Amino acid sequence: MIEMTLREIADVVGGTLHDVPDPEVRVTGSVEFDSRRIGSGDLFLALPGERSDGHDYAAAAVAAGAIAVLAARPVGVPAIVVTPSPGSVPSSSVALAADSDGSGAAVLAALGDLARASVQRLTAAGTLTVVGVTGSSGKTSTKDLLAAVLAPLGTVVAPPGSFNNELGHPWTALRANADTRFLVLEMSARGPGHIAALAEVAPPSIGVVLNVGTAHLGEFGSREAIAKTKGELVQALPPTGLAVLNADDPQVAAMTARTTARVVMVGQSDNADVRATDIRLDHEARAGFTLHTPAGSIPIQLAVHGEHQVGNALSAAAVALECGADLETIARSLSGAHAASARRMDVQTTAGGVTVVNDSYNANPDSVRAALKALVTMSRAGERPRRSWAVLGEMGELGEESVIEHDLIGRLAVRLDVHRLIVVGTGRPSRAMHQGAVMEGSWGEEAILVPDIGAAIALLDDEVEAGDVVLVKASKSVGLWEVAEHLINAEPSSGRTGSTEARD
Repeated sequence: MIEMTLREIADVVGGTLHDVPDPEVRVTGSVEFDSRRIGSGDLFLALPGERSDGHDYAAAAVAAGAIAVLAARPVGVPAIVVTPSPGSVPSSSVALAADSDGSGAAVLAALGDLARASVQRLTAAGTLTVVGVTGSSGKTSTKDLLAAVLAPLGTVVAPPGSFNNELGHPWTALRANADTRFLVLEMSARGPGHIAALAEVAPPSIGVVLNVGTAHLGEFGSREAIAKTKGELVQALPPTGLAVLNADDPQVAAMTARTTARVVMVGQSDNADVRATDIRLDHEARAGFTLHTPAGSIPIQLAVHGEHQVGNALSAAAVALECGADLETIARSLSGAHAASARRMDVQTTAGGVTVVNDSYNANPDSVRAALKALVTMSRAGERPRRSWAVLGEMGELGEESVIEHDLIGRLAVRLDVHRLIVVGTGRPSRAMHQGAVMEGSWGEEAILVPDIGAAIALLDDEVEAGDVVLVKASKSVGLWEVAEHLINAEPSSGRTGSTEARD
């Protein structure tokens, strides 16, 4: 963030100074909500969490170098105290314990106010470009690609992983300072108005909308409601801004009518301004294609996995062109961009020769379909086809469509001819996925339902062999990354994972 005095911060957030001997002392560092990460000159954010209350760590944070604490009550050390205003604090998807009085939400709102003030000063100075990215799937991968293609043009700040909610969004925005050229923000929503609220915290001048799918369908109720909410990003853009829209998704393409900003369409459609042709996949499902733009054409070879990454790369290329990158720089940056966020299409080959596709961070129907297609492509490439395994768990937040969507995924695994489908869990959605595979024609043990992660690991230890390709994917709440990490860390001699015997 830009440097501010405690008095200035209090004015910005509508807070009161407590136990502050010098209101003119300046916060020169960052804002942190984890007292273990506090450094000299920082501001500590005291939030009530699921396991502990940040107010209890205020003194430790100041002792570690924090200038002051942003809190909901006096804490005995220098603090800026904010109090809840009933009816004025937006609902939060951040887990806040013991917050019946709204004090935690008030601290979050103050954090947003502080981020807004910092970003507005930087953009007013003409030194910062804010890029917002939203969509039902692919936000994190696209955010990482954007960071890669913009890096040659100047310093980039982007969130780690999927830090995209009411806490992560302003926290990331406050990492930007006078030396930052680009602030790339991933924008998530669990209901109408959420993206609009995030856009108020850090007003973007460039907005990217990737797709409208079924993620969080249970909370929105319909794809139309999802599309309306995703479109809040382009509505927030100024007339001088740029909206990058997916020409291949009709609901995204229709958002042209909802913005006063200039529009660039990306995709494989003939009417796309930034377009991909001649798409091909290598043995690890990494896409190569020809990139066509108003500035010319150039061949691109991606280092990330899955054909779905082509659309993400097109969006990143469109933004980079807008910001002044030439085609050669874009091609070089995209070819060197690897998965920067953990547990997202992270492909590793173990010491025992098993290829593990760890895409276990989260899941929705669109991302699972894309991952299954990448799995099959990888298993069939090369001189000798390899066995494919899909270890799948529940996809959350699908509401009344949950059973149907899980059934469809089970059927798709069979239609794609995945060799083995392991469905983890005993809930109705997991049972529907397994039943869908059975009804589609899976027989014997081609599709199996196991009760938990331990059972999945035991089965894989017994049967996975060198050369096999294993996809692991589920919603974050399932914690299925334990399966992927077990396979990656397994000794070559354990089970059959080190076997090099020929098989049919």
